[in-house]
Amino acid sequence: MGTYTISRRQVPLDDSWDVIVVGGGPAGCAAATASAREGARTLLVEASGALGGMGTLGLVPWICGYGDGEQDIARGLAGRVHTGLRDGMPHTHKSSPWGPAIAPELLKRIYDDMVTESGAVPLFHTQLCAVERADDGSVDTLLVSNKAGISAYRAAAYVDCTGDGDLSAWAGAEFEKGDETGALQPATHCFQITNIDKYGLASGPDIHFFDPESPVHKAVKSEEYPLIVDLHSCNTQVGPGTYGYNTGHIFNVDNTDPANISKALVHGRKQAAQYHAAFKSFHPAFANSYLVATGALMGVRETRRIVGDYMLTLDDYLARRSFPDEICRNAYNIDIHPPFDPMAPDRSIDELKHDNAEAIKQLGAGESYGVPYRCLTPRGIKNLLVAGRCISTDRPTNGSVRIMACCLTTGEAAGIAAAMSAASPQKDVHTIDICYLRGRLRRHGAYLP
Repeated sequence: MGTYTISRRQVPLDDSWDVIVVGGGPAGCAAATASAREGARTLLVEASGALGGMGTLGLVPWICGYGDGEQDIARGLAGRVHTGLRDGMPHTHKSSPWGPAIAPELLKRIYDDMVTESGAVPLFHTQLCAVERADDGSVDTLLVSNKAGISAYRAAAYVDCTGDGDLSAWAGAEFEKGDETGALQPATHCFQITNIDKYGLASGPDIHFFDPESPVHKAVKSEEYPLIVDLHSCNTQVGPGTYGYNTGHIFNVDNTDPANISKALVHGRKQAAQYHAAFKSFHPAFANSYLVATGALMGVRETRRIVGDYMLTLDDYLARRSFPDEICRNAYNIDIHPPFDPMAPDRSIDELKHDNAEAIKQLGAGESYGVPYRCLTPRGIKNLLVAGRCISTDRPTNGSVRIMACCLTTGEAAGIAAAMSAASPQKDVHTIDICYLRGRLRRHGAYLP
């Protein structure tokens, strides 16, 4: 590919903000809300037309990681989201308090209300396109593009909630990506099916892989559905007669490669149609069903991990470690989806994950581990924080912290810290008062034993 030199020109600059959060998924919504709640003038930049990321536009059908098997540990703003979903979905069962199902339109409104009521300002359909750095290596200005063209925004503190660590990487932060060979976990293109016969569903074979009569087993063995290649199959009710499916894998997907993710989305929509056709063919409950939606976003499990002042490791997870500067607890097991094994296509993803994690002692009831504040501070960059999937961890531990509940709790901490930094003389996220930060989190309901 050749190069092109951008002509020198002036663009509009808005420097009226204390904190700018980039990315409006769970982490970004929590960060912007918490920052504005602290009194900081806060802008939330979102590339799409709605907040919520994977829970709304990605159609992931439930939120993982709320509890440790004995109590709810994702509290504060995460608890507000949890309560809003459960209270707004009377048609779904309430048997699992740790992982509420998601009605995407309801969740969009929950995030809209949470963010705007705090005083934060969302800016939709606005894509981060460049990061300008100051002489000391800090972030000076963000360049974004939208229907107004290219604009510049400046603040005292920034929070990267892009999931892929775009802001941090473009600001020069160190990062790691994938395993030692660069391979990434497979993605999943979630979808929804409606008009399912609930009585037929109850009396027929289970949709999940653990029933050998499941349509997924039959689809993998059939030559009619070539895009259904493994047994990964999860679903839950998200509305009357409507189920959300986190089902199937798309391999070799890199969300930081635009051409790659474009091909994957086309593949995912075709794959979802094949799943629906297979369900109709192999299960009577789906005879009159309808594939109502596929995710506007690909379900990406892994890309960049930003290197912070501390890297949370597998040893920390195994020790169920606590930290003096921890800003949340996490109780989700390490969940790394391995590459497709063509020699064992009829094995479930859970079986393959077990084979790849035999030495990992998974969390028991009442067990959790701490996430230090230092995992949110990119090493060597004064005015930047990260939250969500791209915080500073090794690869195994990233398979635990990447879930939505932990994104919400790290986002809330990052938002408060950004507001504190913006109001301080030093304007340095690495030197804020950790005791004060933890106190503010506790005041708003965070679980910090």
